[in-house]
Amino acid sequence: MENIERWLEEEGQSSEYLNRPVVTLSYAQSLDGCLAVQRGRQTPLSGPEALIITHRLRAAHQAILVGLGTVLADDPRLTVRLVDGADPQPVIVDTHLRIPLESSLMTRTDLPPIILYGEGADMKSRDALLQRGARLVACPITTEGKVDLHAAFRKLREFGIRSLMIEGGVRIISHVLARRLADLAVITICPLWLGGLRLLESPLNRSSGWPGLEGPVYEAAGRDLVIWGKMKESTL
Repeated sequence: MENIERWLEEEGQSSEYLNRPVVTLSYAQSLDGCLAVQRGRQTPLSGPEALIITHRLRAAHQAILVGLGTVLADDPRLTVRLVDGADPQPVIVDTHLRIPLESSLMTRTDLPPIILYGEGADMKSRDALLQRGARLVACPITTEGKVDLHAAFRKLREFGIRSLMIEGGVRIISHVLARRLADLAVITICPLWLGGLRLLESPLNRSSGWPGLEGPVYEAAGRDLVIWGKMKESTL
């Protein structure tokens, strides 16, 4: 974990060329590559040792991002309650501004979320979200009608965010992988099969290769295996 933290610090200091934050992709999956039993249902996968690594990773980033689906399924607070350190700034991708006002992230008074939404979204809930302290950031949308994360990340950099951790969900992770927006990945593999919601629902586009890890490091964390490394284009 110390190596990850050192790498983040070094990359954060030399990331001006990116014009966006340094992005770390982090999630837990089963042996058959599933994130949950089914969409919209929370499925805790990581053991206690791996959870501590996740919370240390959160503390090493300025901001942490999830999609609306994760908010609806898990109702996370995205804090570092298991370790010492500062909580990261929560960021939510919510194309149509549908986040419930009673969700845990919207009731936080210490760090109200930044909400990345699609240009042209129905703004009926805008005032209520602003009254709760949320910062709303309009972003271009893709041809699929989703927030363009490449443009959204540039806006986050304008807010001074230099390091961003992404925890999910499936659509966000797929978008990040397809557009090669991650610089580091920290993946927890739990020793069970789910036969549920798979991480990738369709093949990724191939340019010079597929997204992979350069010189991956494998570490045991209790019953789980944690794999981490720099992102790179790889071939079979």
